[in-house]
Formats: sequence, structure tokens, C-alpha cells
Amino acid sequence: MSLTPVYIICSPRPMVGKTLLARLLSEFLLLKDGAVAAFDINLKEPSLLEFLPDITETADVIDTHGKMQLMDRLIAHDGVAKVVDLGFHAFDEFFKMIEQIGFLKEAARRGVTPIILFIADTDRVSARSFLALQEQIPPEVLITIDNEYVVRGELPAAMDLGRTVRLSALPSFLKTYVDRLAFSFTDYLRGERDSSTELHQWIRRNYTSFREIELDLIAQRP
Repeated sequence: MSLTPVYIICSPRPMVGKTLLARLLSEFLLLKDGAVAAFDINLKEPSLLEFLPDITETADVIDTHGKMQLMDRLIAHDGVAKVVDLGFHAFDEFFKMIEQIGFLKEAARRGVTPIILFIADTDRVSARSFLALQEQIPPEVLITIDNEYVVRGELPAAMDLGRTVRLSALPSFLKTYVDRLAFSFTDYLRGERDSSTELHQWIRRNYTSFREIELDLIAQRP
């Protein structure tokens, strides 16, 4: 059976670009594979469900029933990539839960590959959370996202040691454009004939980064 990656996009901080990254990644996977299952764990707008309602469902980690429903979906080795947009409010509870139930070991046993995409920030909460993840998550599947819109300069030293993926900042007028609910990154690539536009190149760079992550995962398989 094909690779079943589970991408968990996370940060203990709000407004760092989690949903933007989840949209980009979900659209890339949908373009490449024809299918993706996305999960929205957010309390406040904007939410992934609003941008991509056809492939997204809401989830929660507040009660046992919600946790088990989500884990059942994430642990399924069905060849369909999963994308989790993990709201900052649920960060601690989610990673506490996956440690308690042994999610990483069970995923490995079933052939599912979790990838943690941690969006960097320079505050103390992010620093503490990242160090905690380093103790819990194998380094080969913990990837730091250097969102230039959030970290204006060098990454914190601890976050710059492992694998990093850079998300360059868009000019304000383009960010406003892509933040519209009706906007699709893939549709823009297909419809914009001028491949030299800044937005076209920005989308292609990010899609290429996602492809490189996948190729690394394939190379790591036994």
C-alpha cells in the first residue's frame, strides 16, 4: 500500500500562519494525489473548514470521544494523506494525548508516518514547547517552519538545528488576496499564464518544498 503521511501543523501561539500552511499543503496533496483528508481543530476563525469545506472536517481533543474519533482516522493506513490544522488552544492536550496512547509507535506499526510541522516563533512559550517536542518526537519527522511573516530574522538557535522549511512572506496586498475564502492556490497556478508573477513563484516554491518532504519520507522507509 502507498505511503500514508499524517501532517500535524502546530504552534502554541495564535496568528502564526497555521491555517495558511494547512491550506497550501492540503491543496498540494489534492493536486498530486486526488485525495486528502483534513482536520480542523480550531476555536476561532479563520478556520480550514471555511477555506476547504469539501475535504475538511472539524475535530476536537476536549473529551475522550472526540480524541478517539480523531485518532481512529489518523491511524488508518489507507493511502490517503491527512492534514491536521491544530489550533494553539489544543497544542498541549494533543501532544499529551498522543504520548499517552503511544500514537507514534502504533503509527509505525501500521505503516502510517506522522510529520510534525512546527511553526517557529521567538517567544518563550514557543521555545518551551519546541524543546518538549524534541524530547517526544523523533528528529527525522519534526520539521521547523520558518515563516518569514512571523520570524523576522534568524530562527532561535534550538529550532535551527534540525530540518527547516522556509515560508517566505507575501506582500500585504497579495496576502489579502490569498486570504479570501474563495481563493485556491492550485486554481491560480492553472489560470495564471504568467509564471513569473510573485504569487505564482511563491506557490510553486511551497509546493516544491512539500514534494521534497515527501521524497525524504519515502527514502526513510525500510
